[in-house]
Amino acid sequence: MTIIVTGGAGFIGSNFVFYELKNYPDDRIVCLDSLTYAGNLETLEPVMDNKNFRFVKADISDKEAVEKLFEEEKPDIVVNFAAESHVDRSIEDPGIFLRTNILGTQTLMDACRKYGIKRYHQVSTDEVYGDLPLDRPDLFFTEETPIHTSSPYSASKAAADLLVLAYYRTYGLPVSISRCSNNYGPYHFPEKLIPLMISRALADENLPVYGKGENVRDWLYVEDHCAAINLVMRKGREGEVYNIGGHNEKTNLEVVKTILKKLGKPESLITFVTDRPGHDMRYAIDPTKIHNELGWLPETCFEEGIEKTIEWYLNNRAWWEKIISGEYQSYFDKFYSERLK
Repeated sequence: MTIIVTGGAGFIGSNFVFYELKNYPDDRIVCLDSLTYAGNLETLEPVMDNKNFRFVKADISDKEAVEKLFEEEKPDIVVNFAAESHVDRSIEDPGIFLRTNILGTQTLMDACRKYGIKRYHQVSTDEVYGDLPLDRPDLFFTEETPIHTSSPYSASKAAADLLVLAYYRTYGLPVSISRCSNNYGPYHFPEKLIPLMISRALADENLPVYGKGENVRDWLYVEDHCAAINLVMRKGREGEVYNIGGHNEKTNLEVVKTILKKLGKPESLITFVTDRPGHDMRYAIDPTKIHNELGWLPETCFEEGIEKTIEWYLNNRAWWEKIISGEYQSYFDKFYSERLK
């Protein structure tokens, strides 16, 4: 079977490429990635020489490039990880999010219709549901929760989800969607909370925490997420949405303090900064549907996952230290320095 994985040089996409090649060595994996700031070809170095792996540099919104690849590879499955995904960046420049996340999705599905596929799988996010109040820990996002977006990023992902479901109803395209909670693990781009805190703590630099650090996220170890996506794309029902959650709710402040403790660094490094606009308070997913239908449950508790993640960053300094330079540093200064209280 041939699987096109878009955005496979990014964080979750690369981990999915590794997962598939490890667990399905006879399948052919073709990675399509435009290598924007969050795509790193070095991440895929371990599999570049694998005879069943191919990398193609192209944008998912480039119709000609996408159709050329489909013509060459005749894929059975397409898994779309490709997306602009950082909320702060979407607030600064919404346009690129709409182009990649919505129009790119359309381009891929049009190619799927033209060339015929067994499954198109859209990797989405729990952020399309908006947020939950901190004083209602009994509430969780289900697949029936109404879409209620808070940022240009989440709005672009919600629009893409609706487009995917419309292609299923209108054209009969065999699709599925998964909406996951916050991922963490190896190869996470250093602008995100956990790797940002790890890298800055190791350098004994201030750790910027939005607001009071009360925002709650449901943390999912990336390999558990990959296993869930694999199940949905191979065995999930067509036209269905599946929520993927980690059962690991933590406040941002708890996460930061855990990292500092495991690295032996003082909590005095924490610096509270002005909150960002439209910052969702709590995400929490109910994964009952995927458990009942496909038997999936997360295998990695947060304590185990964060230890493995920190160990990976300690052992792979060369990977992330190359990233923390130039554009990334100017990005950090722009979004955090102005908010230091």
